[in-house]
This record gives sequence, C-alpha cells and structure tokens, in this order.
Amino acid sequence: MKYDLIPNNLFIKNRKKFTGQMKPGSIAIFNSNDIYPVSADSTIPFQQHRDLFYLSGIDQEESIILLFPDANDPKYREVAFVKETNEHIAVWEGDKLTKEAAIKVSGIQTIHWLSDFDKIFFDLMTEADTIYFNTNEHYRQAVETETREDRFIQRCKKDFPAHQWAKSNPILQDIRGVKEQEEIDLIQRACSITEKGFRRILKFVTPGVWEYEIEAEYIHEFIRNRSDGFAYTPIIASGQNANVLHYIENINQCKEGDLLLMDVGASYANYSSDMTRTIPVSGRFTKRQKQVYEAVLRVKNEATKMLVPGTIWKEYHEEVGKVMTSELLDLGLLDKADIQNEDKDSPAYKKYFMHGTSHHIGLNTHDYGALKTPMKANMVFTVEPGIYIPDEKMGIRLEDDVVIKENGNPINLMSGIPIEAEEIETLMNS
Repeated sequence: MKYDLIPNNLFIKNRKKFTGQMKPGSIAIFNSNDIYPVSADSTIPFQQHRDLFYLSGIDQEESIILLFPDANDPKYREVAFVKETNEHIAVWEGDKLTKEAAIKVSGIQTIHWLSDFDKIFFDLMTEADTIYFNTNEHYRQAVETETREDRFIQRCKKDFPAHQWAKSNPILQDIRGVKEQEEIDLIQRACSITEKGFRRILKFVTPGVWEYEIEAEYIHEFIRNRSDGFAYTPIIASGQNANVLHYIENINQCKEGDLLLMDVGASYANYSSDMTRTIPVSGRFTKRQKQVYEAVLRVKNEATKMLVPGTIWKEYHEEVGKVMTSELLDLGLLDKADIQNEDKDSPAYKKYFMHGTSHHIGLNTHDYGALKTPMKANMVFTVEPGIYIPDEKMGIRLEDDVVIKENGNPINLMSGIPIEAEEIETLMNS
C-alpha cells in the first residue's frame, strides 16, 4: 500500500459501533472483494470491499471478518481470516499479511488463515441464532456481477437453513455516514492531493492540449503524492462535452474560447475526494462565461450554508432548486412564464441543472449514509451545482467536499483549491 498505516483505533471504534447495533445471539460476516478477470491471465487491480476495510483496515484479497459479540469464548468475538502466505507467493506477488501484521493493522487479536474458516464458522454458528448478510443496498447500485459476498450468502442459506437472517446494510448506512475525525483527516489528505493536481494543470492547460493529456497530468501528480489513484473515472470535458454529465472518454482537443469542466478526485487510503472545477482554456473567461460561472458559484456558496445538523436531504435539494431558479431568471435562461407553468415534479430549473446538489462522500465516492433522516455533525457531503447550456456550448459545474459541524458552520475541505474566477485567471496567466 502507498499510504501510511492507519492507527487501528479507528477500526476498533468502527467495530464497536457496528456490534452495538447487532441483535443478541447474532454473528456478522464480511468478505473481501474478488480479483476480477479481464481475460487470459489479466485481472483488474484489486480494490478492497469498503465495508471490510471500514471494520478492519485489512486491504488484502481473500480476507474475511467475523463479528460475534456473544460468542462463548471471548477470543472468537472478533476474528479475521487472511490468506496464508508462503515463499512462492512472496516471490511472485510480494509479502502478504502475517498474523502479527493483521493484528497490528486491524486491532483484531484473533487471526486465522482463511483455510480454517469453514471449521471455525460452523462451530460458532451452533451458538448463534441470526446471521447478518452484507448485501449491497446502496441507492445507486446496479451491480450485475456475482460477488464473493453473494456466493457466501447462497452457500450459507443452504448450509444453515434454520438460522434467521438479518441485514448489515442498515447498520452500515447509519454508522458509516457519520465520520470519525480520523476519517475526516484521510478525506482531507485526499482533497489536498487533488489540490496539487489542479494547481499543476492550471499551468498546463492551453489551447491545443488534449483532454487525455490533462488526465495524465492529474494522475502523475496524484501518484507522486502517495494517492491510490483516481477516486473515480475522471471527467475531463472541454466545450460541448461538458454538457454530457458522465463524459469519460477524454479524447478531444481543447480549443481556444472553450471552457474545460474537470470532475476529478484523488483517493488516499481508500478514502475519496470529489472535486469539480471549470476553467477557460484560453486563460480568460468571456463576459458571458464569467456571468454564468459566478451564478454557479453563488448557488454553491448558498447550498453550503444549508448543510447543518437537522437538514433533510430532500428538502435541502428543493431549497437549492429555488436558489438556482433565481439565478437562471437573472441569466435570462428562464422567465416568469416558465416558472408559472412548470410541472412541480419537474421544476423549470431542471432544464439547465438536472442532477442533485450533494451526496455523501467517504470510502466510496457516493458513500453510505442516511438520506431520509436529519443530517448529523461529521457527515461529509459534496456540494456540486451546475448550469448546462448546450445552445451556448457551455457547461459549468463547481464542487467541493464539506463537513457538517455541530455549531452550524460547515468546513470546506477544499477551501485551498482555487475557485474564484479572478484567481483562476491569475494562476493560468502567471
């Protein structure tokens, strides 16, 4: 791993929060992700299942975490199973976690090799009444691939038909949404690396550069600062490409007079950052570009002020919509008739701002977290309004990552990343 070792006290606290919500006499299992094949002997680089990482810090394939607070033998109340290493694996793949290293990383005192899992699991299941399955119930998920977790659940239901089943996801949605300070510090580290990348490209972008060259500048700066890489597939969208919300081809040339929308974030220790900035390829905004840019920035600033404890996510988006509507009226993109005749289920502003303003961010870019209950202190949200005008070949989005604080004054983890139009122009022309 490129990142510094995370003190295991974070994972000890996370497990305590999870087990504190488990039913009496229950056991919970968390599996690592598979290593997914491309074809032949090629594989996609491994990424750990975020729930297992959240509870243990173990960042290695073929790992399992078992939590059983009511186990008769105290040493089996927390168990980690890791892949047994040997000289052959060490030569071809490098060192894997030893039992001692797994204890240091996770704070779990009972470590077994993965080959011991079936026997120990069967024995512990004779003491348990309920098993928690870790199904993916994120509101954006659309997974078709069968996972290691899926296979485990199928086998477990067959082997233990008399047990009751429960879901880990509601607990994880609750506890993962509110970040510990150590997690906020890791997100801040990812944001700081993203800032380095953005400042690098401000001096690189000029008419004639290609979108993929800009992508390359970002990843160069990220990796040299110990990032895991991009937190998500980057969007480097010049000109009309900015009006395609999930444009990821990054294959066009940036032309004089274009705006360049960049939705890019570094990952650090599996924690994501999520930044969007829109800059003028030529180094100067036109009068109209700046007019729209300033409108988006005002919406972002007003939306940020609304992120306080007690805010309801749905109501928040409705209020941001009102602010955006006012800006679109001032820009001449909407008129009073548009507002009077709008469909309440599809407000007029949606023609130019069709996506949401905020989502949880953390171990996932679209992270776990409660959305139907009031916001709490130490939740971390993006704030990302945009105005998209295909007729003017202009798409502008601005995005920062913000921590909700108890005192009502949110903290912007990206406050050091240039966003004011004049500062961006100055840096591009310095």
